[in-house]
Amino acid sequence: MIELKLGEAHLGLLPALGGSVAFWRLRGRDLLVPTADPNLAAQKNTPVAGYPLVPFSNRIGNGQFRFEGVDYELARNFRAETNAIHGNGWEREWQVAQHDAERAIVYLDHDPSKGDDPAQWPFAYRAVLSFVLHRNGLDVEMLLANRDSRAQPVGMGFHPFFARSEDMSLQFAASSVWENGPDMLPTGQAPYEGVWNFAEARPVGDTRLDNCFAGWGGKATLSYPSAGYEMTIEADPVFQHLVVFTAPEKPFVAVEAVSNMNNGLNHPDLLENGVHVLAPGTNISGKIRYRLREPRG
Repeated sequence: MIELKLGEAHLGLLPALGGSVAFWRLRGRDLLVPTADPNLAAQKNTPVAGYPLVPFSNRIGNGQFRFEGVDYELARNFRAETNAIHGNGWEREWQVAQHDAERAIVYLDHDPSKGDDPAQWPFAYRAVLSFVLHRNGLDVEMLLANRDSRAQPVGMGFHPFFARSEDMSLQFAASSVWENGPDMLPTGQAPYEGVWNFAEARPVGDTRLDNCFAGWGGKATLSYPSAGYEMTIEADPVFQHLVVFTAPEKPFVAVEAVSNMNNGLNHPDLLENGVHVLAPGTNISGKIRYRLREPRG
């Protein structure tokens, strides 16, 4: 484990376990909740508090997609479903490029021509993660580069497990939301209104969501009245979608800034699917900023 410390802020990282965050604490309070998911076998049932989504976010239906006239099939890496989920970055060991007391940079090279599993992803890429700890926040910067001789379709994002409280609320702006079918793949786009509308802060409470919001405004706020703080999330424009997962029985709420819509690789007909087609030698990058705000004493 790599540990970063600044003042009363403390961050633990697990490069060997999918580039994951082990914990993020301030004055001993868990801002993120380490969570184990037995469906994610490669995490070895180890609790993690967040992990990168590369080279795509969320699901690819039945692990299959077609790109530039070629059909590809991915390993199903989520025990509860037939879909491929969250890319393969979370399944792999990342290398440490550098780290000090407040910053760590880790990277992952995936290359099927050098023995890496093409069923995880058929193209060669490099992903780089930079974590910068602040006294009141955390920056996560991501870069995804095409190191193949062919173009490839990619996406990325970050999956944090925010601590849940009984009185917490969520606020963000969006233009629409994708409704899901029983297979958790998007079936249609609904207006950002009614039960989907979080333009004004809403208690999370008994809300049950696992949906991708389009046209996200790049900023979201989680408020914890009883704990006396707010967590803001601000993301660069490359992260044009927001995935929100909340269930009353879970100890966390996932608010994920991501580039592509769920199953975006199978929706090339949609101009705003968020999938980036990278030519060889090109990349995408962006930063997500998490900040804690507490009332002054």
